[in-house]
Amino acid sequence: MLNIYKTNNGQVLEVDTIQENTWIALTAPTEEELKQAAKECQIDVDDLRASLDVEESSRIEITDTYTLVLVDIPSKEIRNGNSAYTTIPLSIILKENMILTVCIEDTLVLKPFSSGRAKEFSTTKKNRFIYQILYSNTSVYLNYLRKIDKAREAIEARLHQGTKNSDLMELHELESDLVYFATSLRVNGVVLDKLSRYERIKHYPEDQELLSDVIIENQQAIEMANIYKDVLNGTRELFAAVIDNTLNSVMKVLTSITVIMAIPTIISGFYGMNVNPAGIPFASETNGFLYVGILTTVICIFAIIILKKKKLF
Repeated sequence: MLNIYKTNNGQVLEVDTIQENTWIALTAPTEEELKQAAKECQIDVDDLRASLDVEESSRIEITDTYTLVLVDIPSKEIRNGNSAYTTIPLSIILKENMILTVCIEDTLVLKPFSSGRAKEFSTTKKNRFIYQILYSNTSVYLNYLRKIDKAREAIEARLHQGTKNSDLMELHELESDLVYFATSLRVNGVVLDKLSRYERIKHYPEDQELLSDVIIENQQAIEMANIYKDVLNGTRELFAAVIDNTLNSVMKVLTSITVIMAIPTIISGFYGMNVNPAGIPFASETNGFLYVGILTTVICIFAIIILKKKKLF
């Protein structure tokens, strides 16, 4: 999809042709749209395709006529049948008279600008527009990080009801999300640092303050991702401890039951021996079976009392 936007008196308008001071947004573009944009904007089509490769790394490239800024942005996906988070590339191509963005999906990072909800957004202020996109990117990262932590809290709250394989799998997916985010945010931080030092992009005083805010927010997102990752590891260790404790409790109960069940087995074994019954208690009594049964029951009850006192039952 190829959309062209232009601001006029604070309003975002969608126009039909590529003009000066416009924003060309390519979302999951076809090959024809890529070639059209490359021809009309005089940009190498390979640079337009760069962000369509999910393995493409964040970087800045400078040519004679334009500057390519490629960063990782957060995205949702279905992984193992569950909703999860990942990162995908976003290209921002700055020319003297226009700006282009290329992404493989319609992203929340660019939504505020295309819908006209972004404050002080103007397609004529192209340098500032880059910083606004990057600031929106870090805001989406922070929002998703908070959702990941809430999902972890929900899993932890269900812990007292027992551990389930689905909870363990969900914890693993959340851990993978945080690894993707932390890695992408660190690489984005390198891009932001280079961006602040490139002379090709003019740094106006008001734009420089916005770029500083972006760098600070990105660093905050990195710290949050690391903190949540540590907390998630603690939750995983808690799950392991609960599982081990539950297993130990079950084993103690089963062992105690085995000890108690061994008592009647041993006594009945004595009475089942093929020897002269004269020396066996109650063997010649009319109610001998009843007496042996009562004696066995008393011994079992006594054993249960001892095991309970030692907290083994």
